Amino acid sequence: MLSCCVGAQQPQGDEHIRDLERQLAAAMRLLSDWGGLNHYGSDDTEVPPPAPDENRVVFLGDDITQQWTAESGTFFPGKHYFNRGIARQTTGQMLVRFQQDVVNLKPKVVVIAGGTNDLAGFSGPATETTIGWNLKSMTEVAKANGIRVVLASVTPVCNCYSDQTSKRPQGKIIGLNASIKRYAASSGSVYLNYYSALADGRNLKKELTLDGLHLNQAGYAIMAPLAEAAVQQALVPKAQETVRPSAGKELSR
Repeated sequence: MLSCCVGAQQPQGDEHIRDLERQLAAAMRLLSDWGGLNHYGSDDTEVPPPAPDENRVVFLGDDITQQWTAESGTFFPGKHYFNRGIARQTTGQMLVRFQQDVVNLKPKVVVIAGGTNDLAGFSGPATETTIGWNLKSMTEVAKANGIRVVLASVTPVCNCYSDQTSKRPQGKIIGLNASIKRYAASSGSVYLNYYSALADGRNLKKELTLDGLHLNQAGYAIMAPLAEAAVQQALVPKAQETVRPSAGKELSR
């Protein structure tokens, strides 16, 4: 009888061990390459310069950006759009690799989406202010290199499958998004509002998520046209911007 019970508990114990091993591997990668420069370093060196008429765009972000390709199978097919998301990254780490993964690729537009892992404390304690400094630094570097900026909202979370809100309090997400929107307006950037399209109240819609944090195909299907509209808004020539002042305008469904 005892052997039966022990055997029934074994798979759960094995999964716990595998989870600890994954966490250890992630910690080792973090120690050896905190900014994640090795992740896309080789790929970046193989990207040719853009053609004169090419509207190249780099999507810089964390889990939400990285998994976009995996969940959708493709990443904006037919477009010169590059996915430069790295799971578990914070805005500070994104700032470290901004020159390599964004500026060196010479895009016309960068879509910056980060902050959820800062709120979770993946790189230590973070506040709305420190996240804002990192986003501001990336924006200023982009503009100094002639790159137009789209600043995306942090996506909502829910406790649909597991506890997500204790690490990423929903009130803090709302407050951070308001701050990002204000800075987008003041800096002449485009604000991309994923949040409103994905949320039901304060919760991420259950039908759009894998685990309460990460998006599924249905979630990315909603995000894609919003991102495309934001990119097109950012590409509006300066002469037209004086006629249609939309910098910082909120984009939603």
